[in-house]
Amino acid sequence: MATQQTTARAGNGGFLDSYFSISQRGSTVRQELLAGLTTFLAMVYSIIVVPNMLGAAGFEQGPVFVATCLIAAFGSLLMGLWAKLPMAIGCAISLTAFTAFSLVLGQGLSIPVALGAIFLMGVLFTLISVTGVRQWILDNLPSGIAHGTGIGIGLFLLLIATNGVGMVIKNEGAGLPVQLGEVTSFPVIMTVLGLAAIFGLERRKVPGGILMVIIAISILGLIFDPKVTWQGFFAMPSLTGEKGSLVGSMDLLGALNPVVIPTVLALVMTAVFDATGTIRAVAGQAGLINERGHIISGGKALTADSVSSMVAGVVGGAPAAVYIESAAGTAAGGKTGLTATLVGVLFLLMIFLSPLSYLVPAYATAPALMYVGLLMLGNVTKLDFSDSVDALSGMLCAVFIVLTCNIVTGIMLGFVALVIGRLFAAEWKKLNVGTVIIAVALVIFYAGGWAI
Repeated sequence: MATQQTTARAGNGGFLDSYFSISQRGSTVRQELLAGLTTFLAMVYSIIVVPNMLGAAGFEQGPVFVATCLIAAFGSLLMGLWAKLPMAIGCAISLTAFTAFSLVLGQGLSIPVALGAIFLMGVLFTLISVTGVRQWILDNLPSGIAHGTGIGIGLFLLLIATNGVGMVIKNEGAGLPVQLGEVTSFPVIMTVLGLAAIFGLERRKVPGGILMVIIAISILGLIFDPKVTWQGFFAMPSLTGEKGSLVGSMDLLGALNPVVIPTVLALVMTAVFDATGTIRAVAGQAGLINERGHIISGGKALTADSVSSMVAGVVGGAPAAVYIESAAGTAAGGKTGLTATLVGVLFLLMIFLSPLSYLVPAYATAPALMYVGLLMLGNVTKLDFSDSVDALSGMLCAVFIVLTCNIVTGIMLGFVALVIGRLFAAEWKKLNVGTVIIAVALVIFYAGGWAI
């Protein structure tokens, strides 16, 4: 009877409802659209940050801006229309930094060779995804580390958001590495007020409360912050700059050089565990984990972000991955692919509306990211402390994700602690071969100096 009622609701909701299973997942079209807009606003900063970082390495920022929008649009549409999950894809900030400051500036690779390395990384990444290796990793991800990854990413989001608005800053003097920033500054005040407003609106279950706060703070910024200025509405896009077009300029033969191959493998390993951990965390946040502990449509989700990295190499952008900011959309109620589809469409529009991206300052989206980070800390209640080795390994993973600002490092330490802890606790029967293999592979990855 319940199934018949669900089917009836889906049928009455029209094509979007039936295609994305919106009613079946307990959502509405309006809720999905609000979630998509929330996710987009939370990650639109990437189209400014990515071109700036790659520009420092000699990329032309104009074409890279368009490429960044295209990559986010392609990946998010693929995730939404094919995998039908509320996860948005964009150029990964960590891998963008590695591309600019390590590959090009650090190792002295030419831009075409760097793009070739990104494409090869995407190919290997996709092979690992479609052959089921990434799903195997997920299946062998111990419960404690899975929940610990979610906790760690939540803490990581809090650090990213507070640092971005100057609430927590680097300590240049002696003592601890961070310190409190200028708490009376306009960005910090707006961030705190915005976060408190989200608390209240979400408590009252006001639809679109997070999005309302982002828009309200952006308007206040335009009025009171001289750094937020109206720069126009429309701009014609181009993938060709003064140095020519980056589209199709990748040098695959150069990337196959034995000197470059270790870098490609480092990109792959980082992407596999970073992006896989992020997908697992966002899916858990959205309640898209089935009774067997598997992500709904997980195989398609894992393939969507890897294919997007191949596209990045072709159009001249940075490696792609699922954005943890997708959790802002799931916190706003996103449960289906319609959320990611809207994100993809909006990034396509941004190719022509690039001046509008400057109207959403960091302190407008910081409250949303902090709220999501706080929600993700709720994963601590899912840890089973009756199995202390598993639970504490998960906590170790969480803590070192934020202390090192690296998801893969936290996962590596969690796996190592779990395996060794099981041995010392005489609980080796609770270990499976997959967990041990992953732990050994991660140790070799770090011991070999290939970690990013």
